[in-house]
Amino acid sequence: MSFNPNFRDLQAYPFSKLKTLNEGIVGNPNLTHIPLTLGEPKHTPPQFVIDALANRAQLPQFLSSYPLTKGSDGLRQAIAQWLQKRFAVAVSSEHEILPVNGTREALFSFAQAMLSGIPGSRVIMPNPFYQIYEGAALLAGAQPLLVDQDPDNAYRQDFSHIDAATWRNVELVYICSPGNPTGQIMSTTQQQALIELAHKYDFYIAADECYSELYYDNKPVSLLAASAAMGNPNYARCVVFHSLSKRSNLPGLRSGFVAGDAQLLGTYLQYRTYHGCALSPHHQFASALAWQDEQHVIENRAMYQAKFAAVTPILAPHYALQQPHGGFYHWLPTPMDEQAFSQQLLEQFNVSVLPGTFLGRNGIRGNPGHKHVRIAWVAPIEDCLEAASRLAEFAIKHF
Repeated sequence: MSFNPNFRDLQAYPFSKLKTLNEGIVGNPNLTHIPLTLGEPKHTPPQFVIDALANRAQLPQFLSSYPLTKGSDGLRQAIAQWLQKRFAVAVSSEHEILPVNGTREALFSFAQAMLSGIPGSRVIMPNPFYQIYEGAALLAGAQPLLVDQDPDNAYRQDFSHIDAATWRNVELVYICSPGNPTGQIMSTTQQQALIELAHKYDFYIAADECYSELYYDNKPVSLLAASAAMGNPNYARCVVFHSLSKRSNLPGLRSGFVAGDAQLLGTYLQYRTYHGCALSPHHQFASALAWQDEQHVIENRAMYQAKFAAVTPILAPHYALQQPHGGFYHWLPTPMDEQAFSQQLLEQFNVSVLPGTFLGRNGIRGNPGHKHVRIAWVAPIEDCLEAASRLAEFAIKHF
């Protein structure tokens, strides 16, 4: 029996690695387990979305028809209005927006539709990263090219070491801002420099902006806004990916969108028509309501801001803490090996965190996730405070 030969290059998913790492380890039975590994929002979803999904009078209508792959006019118009209001960009609801089943599905399938499969093609991605970028590239027959995010560069991506010969083989660049796991935000200047390279060397940019509504000082800019500001109003070579998972606490809805270059989205729509992955009609209806409301997003962001304000003074005396500019993670430096840190923290204090090397690969100077762990502050604030206190106790005990 044969399979796609590119499967052999895939690594286990980070949480599978974590399960293997923790086999046989029993968390301290005197303490309640607090998991801080999975970036799964736990705040309460908007009630009006729940009500819309549970509307028995509308369900028969929604369930008795096939959904349009392109999405409903109402949903695309709601997304276009949100993009205009949030980023001050004019995006055509007819040609430049495509609803998708969350950013994970779209970030993966976009590469399958757009990459050529020509030997030697490269896909650039941050390191550490969301592992979907790597899997998407490998299964489409391309090779990942990692851009390290090192602490001595404030965890920013630096593309300066990539030479012209390498750029000519690049077909796609993934960026993530705010970043997972670093929380770094790419500036307009940085994004525009990348757009100039995309035009010069003939590649596309896929901007994962799913954390864009979780910020603490400055609002993240969108690749679309950076594109328009530099005289590229049709967003040529630029696409952005957004989701309701983090913004609206709706990870189970699996609802997001791709927006940008109309030519790219036309090809991607054709791919999705064959792929058969249209968002269900009642999910489209509820999603439109979510994009039209901003109050629940403001409240959600305030809860994360409160968490960081609460845990930072507890952790800062004991760790070289880097405050994220966005997202809901601390990318925490550890004074010891990150896998041993993770194991001992679980065993002694019953707190689970994700070793940074599981999110990275060996780059120019090794794996940038070494001596880092990712902490997802998604639990209720009381649990976050308790977990932060245990992390402080762990540091006092060991360092």
